[in-house]
Amino acid sequence: MWTRHHKRRNTGRLIVPAIAIVVLSYFGFHAYNGDYGINAKQRLKLRIEVLETELASLSNRRSGLEERLRLVKDGSIEEDMLDEQVRRALNVARENEIVIFRTRSQ
Repeated sequence: MWTRHHKRRNTGRLIVPAIAIVVLSYFGFHAYNGDYGINAKQRLKLRIEVLETELASLSNRRSGLEERLRLVKDGSIEEDMLDEQVRRALNVARENEIVIFRTRSQ
């Protein structure tokens, strides 16, 4: 009768530690870089700064628009504002005037 003898391999001892290392690496990576990780606070601070600067520029633009609206709303339109709007809309100028077109930066 023949019996087979199997050698003991050392690879069986490495399976559990290898799986543990992979799982810990996954959770460690997400603890550092994830949505609620260590770097999330820095990313949120940068986003807050960007949004605050955008809010400041939009507030300035709104105040300018409110000022222009106030000039029109009181019932009497200022002649300079009316003249500016008409010239822009009709693209007309007097023959002795120099016209400089500026684009609004947004």
